[in-house]
Amino acid sequence: MTPRLFEPLAIRSQTFANRLWVSPMCQYSAVDGVVQPWHLAHLGGLALGRPGLIIAEKTAVLPEGRITPQCAGIWDAERAAAWARIVGFVTGEQGVPLGIQLGHAGRKASTYAPRPGSPAGSVPLAEGGWETVGPSPLAFGEHTAPRELSATEIEDLVRAFADAAKRAEDAGFAVVEIHGAHGYLIHQFLSPLSNVRTDGYGGSAEGRMRFAVEVAEAVRAAVSIPVFMRLSANDWVEGGLVPEDFAAIVPALEAAGVDLFDVSTGGLDPRQRIALGPGYQVPAARTLKSFATVPVTSVGLITEAAQAEQILVDGDADAVFAGREFLRDRELPRRAAAELGAEVDWPWQYERAKPRRA
Repeated sequence: MTPRLFEPLAIRSQTFANRLWVSPMCQYSAVDGVVQPWHLAHLGGLALGRPGLIIAEKTAVLPEGRITPQCAGIWDAERAAAWARIVGFVTGEQGVPLGIQLGHAGRKASTYAPRPGSPAGSVPLAEGGWETVGPSPLAFGEHTAPRELSATEIEDLVRAFADAAKRAEDAGFAVVEIHGAHGYLIHQFLSPLSNVRTDGYGGSAEGRMRFAVEVAEAVRAAVSIPVFMRLSANDWVEGGLVPEDFAAIVPALEAAGVDLFDVSTGGLDPRQRIALGPGYQVPAARTLKSFATVPVTSVGLITEAAQAEQILVDGDADAVFAGREFLRDRELPRRAAAELGAEVDWPWQYERAKPRRA
């Protein structure tokens, strides 16, 4: 019997060979938003392990949407073409679907990259930083406070997400994931901790979710490939979002065209107190799955094959993402297959190393 982790999953026209997927992980290695050979080596190496899906790092829909000056972008044809070369290897040559995570960092933009020896916080304008924006003029911790977006600017941002999604599909990406988590712009609109607007994009829960819904609708209209959305289901701060708040958000986003919810938590407020532990975000995925009719995934300290399999068997999620564990071991899918008694494809160049069964 095939383990659940190695059963295929079909979403729209895309079929994923297994349900062990690579989570998007920022590399802070782009040059003016253009991805580099590092990205090809990083994502290409992950493809050799044969995960069911790889989602590339958060990629900015506008230059000012980058987290750091070293973050990737897809705001024009030049940057999309650089991504297309990587898609050509990962998906075209290796046959592993490659998705892209589209986002805007909002008030968490224009910060230093987390490299050894780098300072923390906002990059000054004199050092290549830029003005940040958000739903409200509320700073993230000690970061520079953002400027509040106007309604017209919000409409422009919706178009920027849709345009970026279309470039991504044209570049060959198999999936577009909208980043609505980890304290970035869409999450900033969703949470009452960061959105104190009194117009149609704030106030009530319906107003706070409006930007997310409009982005999802615009992206869905722009592409034919699956549209995922990553959500932070718990702000881990009193007065912030909790999983039960998504009873209204999830159906609205699903109606807007979201095909899968990638459930994470946190990142909005530096006061957060996260209860870390193996699979610590699975309960949030379980709750959001109860509100959804489309697939839901979980992430967060999922490191063992048996653990991932049990999450799926218990019905808490339909697929699992792993991040750091793939950095430790890009062969994770083949290791998991061996442990669970499943088969997974090998690159033909590596066939000589494939274990032979007695």
